[in-house]
Amino acid sequence: MRFGVGNGWRGLAAAVLLTGLAAGCGESGDGPDASGAKAKAKASAGAEVAARGESVGAAGSACELPVTFDIAEFWEAEAIDAASRQGETGNEIVDDLSDAFLHQGRVTMACEIDAKPAGKLGFLRVWTGRPGDADARAVLEGFVTAEEGADGAEYRSFRTGSLAGTEVEYTTTSELLEETKKERALAVSTPDGPVVVHLGGMDTEEHEAMLPAYELAKRTLRLTA
Repeated sequence: MRFGVGNGWRGLAAAVLLTGLAAGCGESGDGPDASGAKAKAKASAGAEVAARGESVGAAGSACELPVTFDIAEFWEAEAIDAASRQGETGNEIVDDLSDAFLHQGRVTMACEIDAKPAGKLGFLRVWTGRPGDADARAVLEGFVTAEEGADGAEYRSFRTGSLAGTEVEYTTTSELLEETKKERALAVSTPDGPVVVHLGGMDTEEHEAMLPAYELAKRTLRLTA
């Protein structure tokens, strides 16, 4: 289970300790066959899209990113400066776990978009990588593999505007909490490095309730001018 980093940062020490205790890291599964990928793409094309709120990514927005996209109405975005979080608590164990929470695979958390103001429990998080790491599929596979308890990953290609990328659906299982829930993420390559947009949720029900916000972000995703 992922925990809040922005507004919930005061409780992060306990949260990351729980995250660190969750055992087992599943292998990402093989992608679906061609017919399965087409069916998923068709379903995504007809998916519900949330009402538009603010946009993030451009200079002066809540999060300045290599890409811009719209966030759902009432959701609140906050930039995450991972570098400034290092050594913040003064407790070596907690700080190490906090640092690990802010990095996953080849990317680092850069923006957290909170669904609570819209009455939901979860976050849409944006992760960024270094320039030159251009293979979006490889970056996304690394992201999923680094997720605690990840399993059953199904990858497919997608395009939005001039951007082409890779999308994944998978599940995570927490042995500590004895629960399995759905996750979804996408990755695109930009001249400023790869970008991963991830939707989790407190549980599968919350995740599915927030999918329209994810679809809005995906369909409005563009390179930042």
